[in-house]
Amino acid sequence: MSELGKNVAAEVNGDILTLTVDLSKEGSESSSKKSIILGSTQGNKKVEYNDGEVTVGLNVYKPVKKGEL
Repeated sequence: MSELGKNVAAEVNGDILTLTVDLSKEGSESSSKKSIILGSTQGNKKVEYNDGEVTVGLNVYKPVKKGEL
């Protein structure tokens, strides 16, 4: 498995791409301060696949509850 961003790992097995995000690890608040970012590729990232590559862009977040921050 290879790191693809903040708290995002990727693994390719045959034709299956598996992305892993540890939901127990909280990152920083979003710029709008309305969400907590749990994992992000921080833009598009390329993943090797067969003789080429595919592009992945991922953001995983949850809303901020009142009084949480």
